[in-house]
Amino acid sequence: MSHSSKEFKPLNIAVLTISDTRTIETDTSGQFLVDALIAAGHKLHERAIVIDDPYKIRALVSKWIAEETCQVVISTGGTGFSDRDFTPQAIIPLLDKNIEGFGELFRSISHEEIGTSTVQSRAVAGMANHTAVFCLPGSTGACRTGWNKILEEQLDSRHKPCNFVMHLG
Repeated sequence: MSHSSKEFKPLNIAVLTISDTRTIETDTSGQFLVDALIAAGHKLHERAIVIDDPYKIRALVSKWIAEETCQVVISTGGTGFSDRDFTPQAIIPLLDKNIEGFGELFRSISHEEIGTSTVQSRAVAGMANHTAVFCLPGSTGACRTGWNKILEEQLDSRHKPCNFVMHLG
């Protein structure tokens, strides 16, 4: 990881688990993200679990995007192809700009780990009201990949040559 001499800027990050079955006690993916962001020096803005319902997903993410104190939203779950996977359809209409490279890079890195099964990932990201929104698959392994190999660096104000921090509210 390449860092500049700039000071680290902790971000306020919300974590959303999208699942019909997980609870706080069984949500290993959401817990991994919470632990990872805190270990990196960021602050947990809020953590929530919502069922796979596009309107409930959109309502909560819209609330966070509208809050001046929330700078990043990371969701886990609902990015596959089952009949209940609605995360991309719920989130994409909220975005001002898509971050196409996020999904492309995530799938490229995932290919090294899970082979061609990565084509079933609909990981997406974008910016909305100066808030970065990243949608990861629901497995803890996918969250680990997304955080360790993309998000940790891109949410670090010291990362060179560029990072997302300068674009956040």
